[in-house]
Amino acid sequence: MPHLYRQYGCIIYVRHRRKERTGMTIDHRFGGAWTQEKLTRLSKYLTAYTRIFHANEQARWYTTHYVDAFAGSGFRSDQPTKDSPVFVQDEEAAEFLSGSATIALEVDPTFNKYWFVDRKPDHVNALNELKARFPDRIVTILQDDANHFLREWCRDLDWKKNRAVVFLDPYGAQVEWPTIQDIAGTNAIDLWLLFPLGQAVNRMLTRHEPNASWAKRLDRLFGTQVWRDEFYRRSAQASLFEDSASTEKVADFNSIGKFFIARLQSVFAEVSKSPLALFNSKNVPIYLLCFASANPKGGKTAVKIANHILRS
Repeated sequence: MPHLYRQYGCIIYVRHRRKERTGMTIDHRFGGAWTQEKLTRLSKYLTAYTRIFHANEQARWYTTHYVDAFAGSGFRSDQPTKDSPVFVQDEEAAEFLSGSATIALEVDPTFNKYWFVDRKPDHVNALNELKARFPDRIVTILQDDANHFLREWCRDLDWKKNRAVVFLDPYGAQVEWPTIQDIAGTNAIDLWLLFPLGQAVNRMLTRHEPNASWAKRLDRLFGTQVWRDEFYRRSAQASLFEDSASTEKVADFNSIGKFFIARLQSVFAEVSKSPLALFNSKNVPIYLLCFASANPKGGKTAVKIANHILRS
């Protein structure tokens, strides 16, 4: 991925502050044209996916599912704390997430079943309103934690008879590695994941070492502690005392992205090696749009389609 972060120019943001019903002031960001580009790429894949299943006589025996496990997230009702991995509130993510649900429901041919999950009651209510606009779709809406739902859902379905596309667009480092492992373990799911490269991960990787809270969050995200050796080196000026100043950060956006893609490759049958970098107004990558297929038979075709869609 040597040119991973040279795919887009700067994005212009308009910022404002808005008071929620809680009475708290929450910082928001509105993005530029790449919001629609993300939606367009997702729509293209979903359309290609359902067309393949409807055109293939053998594939018609499968029940197809679309899952958005962060379906209504976008901003938090409470302010981030100093220990939170989420440093800015990105309302553009909210636009994308709500848009993705509508796009999935509008895909023709349709999925057999849709699953929208969110923790907030207000978001669930909004999703139920969206569901009412599509009375001919089989839609399940749940108020639940994304990791909890996905791990149970992956274990409960008979994957000899079911296939799925799972879309994960968290606003921070909420996705945990055991969830990714369970998705990969189905041998039947195609995963689209927005990895919070600069939005959360690079910010948690402080100059020396992350605090204990952030380190645990990174352990859960990567599913390993190896990132410590990959992203930090012992300082040449280290003293005899083992303190936080004895190590220095050597990670950059490129190495972090490569490390995460390698982690995906360790559990998925096929992974796109060319995730799409998404930039903020300072031309700093904040997300990677990643694709992985758990299907050993159809994975190569799925990645071929995804690679074409991910091209900038």
